[in-house]
Amino acid sequence: MADSVRLENEAAQSTNALGPLIGVAREDFVGAVALLLRETASDPARTFRHAQAMGEDMVKIMTGKSELAPDPRDKRFMDPAWQFNPFFRAGVQYYLAVQKGMRGWLEDLELDELERNRANFIAQIILDGLSPTNTLAGNPTAQKRLIDSGGLSLIKGLQNAYNDIVHNKGMVSQVDKRPFKLGENIATSKGEVVLRTEMMELIHYAPTTDEVYEIPQLTIPPQINKMYINDLSPEKSVVKWQVDNGIQTFVISWRNPTKEQGKWGMADYVASCAEAMEAVAAITGSKTVNVSAGCSGGQTASVLASKLAAEKSDLMGTLTLMVCVLHPKATDIEAGSLVSENGMQLARQRAMKAGVIEADDLARGFAWLRPNDLIWNYVINNYLLGADPPAFDVLFWNADATNLSASLMADFLTLYETLAFTKKGEVEMADHKVDLSKVTSDLFILGGVTDHITPWKATYRSTQLFGSKDVTYVLSQSGHMQAILNPPTNPKAKYFVQKKAGKLPATADDWLKGVEEVKGSWWPFWIEWLQARAGEKKAAPAKLGNAKYKPVGPAPGLYVVEEV
Repeated sequence: MADSVRLENEAAQSTNALGPLIGVAREDFVGAVALLLRETASDPARTFRHAQAMGEDMVKIMTGKSELAPDPRDKRFMDPAWQFNPFFRAGVQYYLAVQKGMRGWLEDLELDELERNRANFIAQIILDGLSPTNTLAGNPTAQKRLIDSGGLSLIKGLQNAYNDIVHNKGMVSQVDKRPFKLGENIATSKGEVVLRTEMMELIHYAPTTDEVYEIPQLTIPPQINKMYINDLSPEKSVVKWQVDNGIQTFVISWRNPTKEQGKWGMADYVASCAEAMEAVAAITGSKTVNVSAGCSGGQTASVLASKLAAEKSDLMGTLTLMVCVLHPKATDIEAGSLVSENGMQLARQRAMKAGVIEADDLARGFAWLRPNDLIWNYVINNYLLGADPPAFDVLFWNADATNLSASLMADFLTLYETLAFTKKGEVEMADHKVDLSKVTSDLFILGGVTDHITPWKATYRSTQLFGSKDVTYVLSQSGHMQAILNPPTNPKAKYFVQKKAGKLPATADDWLKGVEEVKGSWWPFWIEWLQARAGEKKAAPAKLGNAKYKPVGPAPGLYVVEEV
């Protein structure tokens, strides 16, 4: 049970997300390995010195004099056998000696920050793969399970491996999908699809209060994941939280693009967002629409906000950006160091030829960027221990990824390459020159303390890009999607916010000096912020949609269940 909970928590913070990593080509991996080989050959004396030090560690291990021991927090080596069984103790010490030797050698290399990140990243992938826990012979927990189960764990593990080869395209399963069914125990909030186009569905959720605020809220989800992350379960539903607090709630559901729809680019997605906003305004009678978005949806919403500002439109009210990076740097995450100009061009060309990047290929790529969390954990759990992967709603959603159109991928890479959001009218995107300094909407920006995909200090940079005078930044204590899905029912929830109201400091480090820790979920804080900017209250509508935008089917709609 404890292992299952651990796996749930780890993978829930390892969500696929659009970013510069979609531009990593296989040549970038080859180049990173070549860097290590080049440095090995460039200074033989240095290489020999580190090999000699590693050899000395090996001698100590063979003579029983080594004091190498795994980090007590390393979950791979929690079994007492690693400490008390001479065979396993020596095994982990050999592994730690290799780890120590490689890290010492890397520290001695003359590399710049980008090259060092690249070398560290590749080295860690190699070290993770060499761990003795990844094999039956080197995993005492798996061996005990084999004996205790009379061999059944091995049979079940082989069955799991066979099922993954046949039904999961060779990728180890991260979730048991069987307990979940959309509309029954996932995405259960009541609502209606009130607009359906080739690209998206617009869902209007039913109010649960007698009165609602006059200014509605539209959520723009990422294009790589399905929209029901906003409505996973009643206790983890942002949608339910909004409607229960009087917010008229609408969510876009993107269609999963096929090869023929690979031409859909940022201009098309922004046009769909604008169309959805106009529909929301018409349905509610409001002149403005508040918008929230996460991850790549936040980048899309930011392009939309820029375009509306360029058109001098007052349609957008407030803007909430969750775990979204608008000003990326190559050193934000080690994996980002792999991205090269040539690699991005190759990735573009391959995507354009295929029309779309398939969801399975995206998931596979992301998994190998974090193999210890997203591959080896599950190899051990599913194959060596013969256990089922956890049945966890966030993992179910994460495994239900969508394709990415080639044109949209190219546009996201252009935003990354040109740092378009940091420029003022220099980069064209979605038929206008991007300039966030013209966007004056009140802003609410969220980051996650342990977010490795969109590091919180990178999300903080967004506070400096807009022309808004009212900007609030909140730091949730969790990782990527868990930072968002941190409801009041979570007893461990906490967040950080600036003590004194006023202009935010220029840097995340300066902001951190003036924050206070608040116990509990950030959801109540956000909903109060939103309600204060949602106008007056009025009677809740008796029906969903209106005469022009009539309901055409219940939430969560058809596009989330459509097979491609």
